[in-house]
Amino acid sequence: MSEPHTGHITWRELLARTGERIAESNVARWLCEHASGCDSTEFAGIQDELVNARSGQYLNSMVERYEAGEPLQYVMGRWAFRHLDLLVDNRVLIPRPETELLVEHVLNFVGNQEGPFVMADLGTGSGALGLSLLSELPLGEVTMWLTDSSTDALDVARANAAGLGRPATGARFAHGSWFDALQPSLKGSLDVVVSNPPYIADNDPEVHASVREWEPASALFSGHDGLDDLRIIVNNAPHWLRSGGLLGVEMGYTQTDAVMQLFVDAGFTYVHVHPDLAGKPRFVTGIL
Repeated sequence: MSEPHTGHITWRELLARTGERIAESNVARWLCEHASGCDSTEFAGIQDELVNARSGQYLNSMVERYEAGEPLQYVMGRWAFRHLDLLVDNRVLIPRPETELLVEHVLNFVGNQEGPFVMADLGTGSGALGLSLLSELPLGEVTMWLTDSSTDALDVARANAAGLGRPATGARFAHGSWFDALQPSLKGSLDVVVSNPPYIADNDPEVHASVREWEPASALFSGHDGLDDLRIIVNNAPHWLRSGGLLGVEMGYTQTDAVMQLFVDAGFTYVHVHPDLAGKPRFVTGIL
């Protein structure tokens, strides 16, 4: 797609031209909206305005990256997760819609309990889980520890926290592997531990090529059966949760029996499996 000449093309024309290159009409529109700096409603009102050179060049760059196979979320540098608009790039896993349901399970657990609460989002990546909980629970009621073994990922999470505003005052960041990142003084005090850890087997043939090529391997793969990190999290959680505290994790849909057994063996009660948006078993929760 050649770069448009300033003052010679409208957004309506550029949208049509972009749609000729990108078969997915929604993607073409999202890229145009992003390049214009407008949301969907605003973009509808500027379609007959002329495109400035900077916006046209930016759109051209994004289209070329998308055509080269880069995931749309990384091309745009942002993606929606529940009520948040998160910054994302190849330093972190792309937030998936199904993971949003893990937030729901924590909210249901907290229910009418009185705070304050101390929680941990282990392997936070972009901060999607922890920051969503901070934004949706009462202001000032939650101290949320967001941990990651990747300093790059923590940089992304910190940037997303900065965009969250006042609710982010409850965010605490810690670098390290799973519970090793937390202060020893937190042992036995956490009300909730939540995690979307790596759970894909190293040689899983179902992994899409674009996922394997673009997303960080450390956030995807976890040993020959995909359970290496889940074993660490579940086995160590009882040392960090208070009595009656909740552990909630995401898993692969074929791992139900193995992960449930990990919970039971670690001493959790009320262990439940929850489906994702496609109806496949995707989450396990348990109470200590």
